[in-house]
Amino acid sequence: MSEPSIFEYLDYRAYLRDWYRARKARDPRFSRRQFARRAGRSSPGFLTEVMDGNRQLTPPTVQAVAQALDLSRTESEFFAALVDLQQASDTPARNHAWDRLSATRSARTKTLDGSGFEYLSNWWYPVVRELAHRADFRADPAWVARRVRPTITEAQARRALECLQALGLLEEVDGRIRPVDAVVTTPHEVEGLAVHNYHLGMLDRAREAIDRFEPGERHLVAATISVPTALVPRLKQEINALQERILALASEEPAEQVLQIELLMFPLSDRAEENPS
Repeated sequence: MSEPSIFEYLDYRAYLRDWYRARKARDPRFSRRQFARRAGRSSPGFLTEVMDGNRQLTPPTVQAVAQALDLSRTESEFFAALVDLQQASDTPARNHAWDRLSATRSARTKTLDGSGFEYLSNWWYPVVRELAHRADFRADPAWVARRVRPTITEAQARRALECLQALGLLEEVDGRIRPVDAVVTTPHEVEGLAVHNYHLGMLDRAREAIDRFEPGERHLVAATISVPTALVPRLKQEINALQERILALASEEPAEQVLQIELLMFPLSDRAEENPS
């Protein structure tokens, strides 16, 4: 049983489990205690704790584990980026880790399976997809770039068109590019990060819209309310139902403009039982 290639993974713990299984099959005498010694760790349960998610890796232990795995320099850098992807405490750090992984992994595999991530991480990609519903749509980067608000570069528009077609979200029909109803998927290891990027990008556009557009072009509604905690699931259901009604209304007439509608609900205080004192 050959040892797995780290470049095929987006979860460093899964890689460690597969690596140990392959090493054990090749050398039945190899143990987790031996691995710990190779990594300079005193605890024989070190590897088990890491693989099971009960121990985080620090920069020094990342380097020690990479040495115990006998990884090359490039493989060690990739392993460190995998750790950062899972353990980083904020979105910018996790995005930076993804960029490092993408730069290395795409050079060693046929596909990165990251097009869905790219779609959600760039706010103008969904805009271009919806813009394609217009009767006057042209799959020309210059045309697209001028019609997105705020405007984007032709290079950004070109890459968006390429990604949308690669994902099967746009297709050519009778010589014209048209949108396709399809599900956007992204690697499950970074699905949450991709969704965060989407919402952060659109919230930035919402903040800009307050000054960019006249009141007649935008509509802002907000309410600060106190509610029983048990009502929160019902409020989520009501928001989801409203979203479905809006989507249904939007499909009744030919498209003329792309809008972003944000329906937000988030806490502005703790719960009563969380801080009884």
